Amino acid sequence: MRIIVYGSLRRKQGNSHWMTNAQWLGDHELDGYALYNLGHYPAAVHGEGKIYCEVYRINSSIMAELDELKSNTKDYRRELIATPYGSAWIYLYIRSLDGVERIKGGDWVKRLQDEQ
Repeated sequence: MRIIVYGSLRRKQGNSHWMTNAQWLGDHELDGYALYNLGHYPAAVHGEGKIYCEVYRINSSIMAELDELKSNTKDYRRELIATPYGSAWIYLYIRSLDGVERIKGGDWVKRLQDEQ
């Protein structure tokens, strides 16, 4: 199975250690989504624009760990989407984003540059 990540799970980011045993397949620009800054991690939702992501091949134990990580907040749901590497799971934010800053460039890694 595959997963597409867009924020703190990406390489060299705060939660990238969760992906240590995953196989990186490549980068991907995902059209039709918007990215928001929740502080220590982002929120992705369907919307205008594109977001920058990484696609990984993972096993069921990594998926279970990520589900546990995301379900602790009860703020995300998992959805299967198409990528150039095959279908992949993505975690989409399900809470209100009223008043939350959008990351205009769509890239979590470059979010601080977008603010300047």
